[in-house]
Amino acid sequence: VLTRSKMYCGCSASYAEAAPNTHVCPVCLGMPGVLPVINRVAVEKTILTGLAFGCDIPSANKFDRKNYMYPDLPKGYQMSQYDLPMALAGVLRFEVGDRQVTCGITRVHLEEDTARLTHRTDAQGDRSLVDMNRSGVPLMEIVGEPDLRSPAEAREFLIAVRRILRYIGASTGNMEDGAFRCDANVSQRTTDAQLIGPKVEIKNLNSFRAVERALEYEVQRQRAALTAGETLTQETRGWADERGVTVGQRSKEMAHDYRYFPEPDLPPVKISREWVAALQASLPELPIARCARLIARYGLGQSEAALITDESAIADFYERSVAAAGGQHKELANWLTVEVFALAKGAGGFGSVAVTPEQLAEIASMVSAGEINALTGKDILVGAGLTGASPRQLVAERGLAQVTDESQLREVVAQIVIDNPKAIADFRAGKQAAIGFLIGAAMRQMRGAGNPDVVRRILTEMMSDGT
Repeated sequence: VLTRSKMYCGCSASYAEAAPNTHVCPVCLGMPGVLPVINRVAVEKTILTGLAFGCDIPSANKFDRKNYMYPDLPKGYQMSQYDLPMALAGVLRFEVGDRQVTCGITRVHLEEDTARLTHRTDAQGDRSLVDMNRSGVPLMEIVGEPDLRSPAEAREFLIAVRRILRYIGASTGNMEDGAFRCDANVSQRTTDAQLIGPKVEIKNLNSFRAVERALEYEVQRQRAALTAGETLTQETRGWADERGVTVGQRSKEMAHDYRYFPEPDLPPVKISREWVAALQASLPELPIARCARLIARYGLGQSEAALITDESAIADFYERSVAAAGGQHKELANWLTVEVFALAKGAGGFGSVAVTPEQLAEIASMVSAGEINALTGKDILVGAGLTGASPRQLVAERGLAQVTDESQLREVVAQIVIDNPKAIADFRAGKQAAIGFLIGAAMRQMRGAGNPDVVRRILTEMMSDGT
């Protein structure tokens, strides 16, 4: 959960870049005698997540002790939730290709994260190191119903969950930082669904692609075992990405193995209907609804709208640019998903793009009005982001206004024809690609300011009549 401090203490929750074991205190280190305090923001973001999935929010919930002994949990138990979680019985709808899939959400509950273990082999031998910075960070667990029927559906389910969490500000969703993690469960059933086999949990899944690959492998492994007459067991397996296989780790615990009991150091949390209503009112327009609205309002295609609404910041950028341009719906969608996305890729993410929606709107409007051509628009887009200047000002300063005077263009084209006899001969021999070379030469001569459509027409006329 995206918070400044940890779940039960005031230590910083920023663990990704911190030196090991620097964001710690007696509470998150699990020292005897300490008393935890519940992080209100973490509770609110968990409720908000439940509301985004259409869950019921019970008026009362409590925290429980989940007992198990691992090196990443020094106090020997995790403060989690068991029978009274914060959100119950929701649903998530998402697209897989041209199909809509519906998956139930069993529950959303809140707990604390564990420490981070690093295993290494060096001159000192095999070692396992423990970094407690992540210990105690708010961890929200979303449990889905067994409604997914393929690895591809599981992958798209996770993408849809991550998108919602980022929209509502509940998580950064950065898998590389461990802010979004997944354990996948898979089992086999008979075709009549009368018999369902034991559940296998897969861990160590660090990407959406890894989830899909691991499930594909595990489905085939289980089916092959059953075909061979083997008996499957409920277990936990780890995904070995470099080998593309799952590896047995341990038998899978049942709920009673954790010996849950009410957490004695934390009071039950009472959630008022007024609190829920206020959080419900704060929910932003969610991705699937925003995508449908952009299609209906701006006439965008499904794929365009899906790209634009993948992140709320991108959708906000698009709608601001449309407002600034007073239209240009399709043109701006194209500029955004091609040129601005290319800038974002080079900059390391959309949040690092310096171009403003107003600058993009001005460029698209100038191209549509014929004041500059698309090639010049791309150059100005980069310049506007670097300098912060008005695109119109940059065009004026650099003398890049599009030349549409046909007599001036004919002079340039005539010289290009004289200077490139081989390309002319190739074109007349039927090599249509030669005209692209000649148009490029003319555009370079005019520093990109020529109207390429007019240049093409003049070139075609001159080469066809032998001028």
